[in-house]
Amino acid sequence: MAEYPVAQLSQTVRQRLLLIEQAFAAAALMLYSGGPINVILTGGYSQGDRQVAEPDFAITRNLFLLTYIIIAALLFVRWKRAIRSIPYGLIVWAAVGFAGLSYVWSAIPDETFSSTIALIGTTLFGIYIATRYTPRQQLQLLGWAFGLIIVLSLGYAVLLPKYGIMGGVHAGTWRGIYTHKNTLGKMMTLSSTIFTLLLLSDRRHRPVLGLFLSLSIALLLLTTSKGALVTLVAMLGAIAVCQVLRAHYRWMVVLIGTLVLVVGAIAAVLSLNLETIVVDLLGKDLTLTGRTTLWGYAIDMIRMQPWLGYGYEAFWDGMDGPSAYIWRAVKWPAPDAHNGFIELTLHLGLVGLTIFLVGYGINVVRSIVKVRATATVDFIWPLTYLIYIILSNITEQALLKSNNLFWVIYVTVSLTLFMPTQRVVRLPESTPSTTKAVATTPLLVD
Repeated sequence: MAEYPVAQLSQTVRQRLLLIEQAFAAAALMLYSGGPINVILTGGYSQGDRQVAEPDFAITRNLFLLTYIIIAALLFVRWKRAIRSIPYGLIVWAAVGFAGLSYVWSAIPDETFSSTIALIGTTLFGIYIATRYTPRQQLQLLGWAFGLIIVLSLGYAVLLPKYGIMGGVHAGTWRGIYTHKNTLGKMMTLSSTIFTLLLLSDRRHRPVLGLFLSLSIALLLLTTSKGALVTLVAMLGAIAVCQVLRAHYRWMVVLIGTLVLVVGAIAAVLSLNLETIVVDLLGKDLTLTGRTTLWGYAIDMIRMQPWLGYGYEAFWDGMDGPSAYIWRAVKWPAPDAHNGFIELTLHLGLVGLTIFLVGYGINVVRSIVKVRATATVDFIWPLTYLIYIILSNITEQALLKSNNLFWVIYVTVSLTLFMPTQRVVRLPESTPSTTKAVATTPLLVD
């Protein structure tokens, strides 16, 4: 009897430690999404404002460093899981390894070295989530993280409008805890997708999940980001397509054939009415606010070093780096290529782009197999996220990027798709069935 309180206390302490760990993971996901500190460090700067001084992001860098240390410690505690995950992440290791190798030919070796260290730290975060949480728990963890993002974004906009609402050329649009409205738009697209999937799978908490889904869509609309709105419609369509993939083979062929015809018809209408859609409906010019011009000059630079690029994160260095040509040509200080695939090719050349695309293709095939083999939403999320990665990188860039939520999730998805989550348990000979597959805890256990 004397040992019972001790055991109960031990269990209580364990539960509290697990809760603290999950809170850390959710807060770290928010940090990797780009908020909530950077917008404060910029002094509420908005595009079009006069910037007095270059902001100092030392606090943010130190916070990222702290997360690397904590995540490394958490992986060390569960080192068996981490080691067992190694064979399942070869497509990720290839991309990260090639980024590090680019130090050899980098235009700015020091930048490539420091950025590679940050990329490794970011990749470790993805490994941690994949090996620590089941697919369902990963989705729930993302729900907690985006719930926190939503609450803080509302707080910034209502209580601290200098930071939460943009001025300058985008005056009046909401940006929440981020430095730009487009970032909040991208995050709310992802948030809406996550809460939709959670809503489909969790009946007990539907009122709360429905509220956060509504808030996600409301915040997206308040950013006035047309691109994010189009992406959201596409993501909801992707969820529907995933349901189609689970149909009987004959019906699936018919449904996919119909879908192809519909998409083809929509594409034809879009191409024939491109100017009306882009200019009148989306409020953009045909250059997508100068992006197509920027892409043209970026491709010129790719032609100069097509195979290996200029080194990981070694292209954009203002007038002191290879980016000087583009800055002079476009006559504005472009921070990146505003296209994930062009950006990746600038850094790692066609070889690096091919490594990523091959890995991406393998992930897509595997995710389709998983969707057809399961009946829950757990593996709908990886496929929808892979679709999101393509759509979000058409006009922005977030491929193989350090300290970035999108790379964390990509690593998590890549490992989760290949790691086993069930094992076969052989029952005693006396049972009616000689061998039965019994669902148990995840295979990657201590």
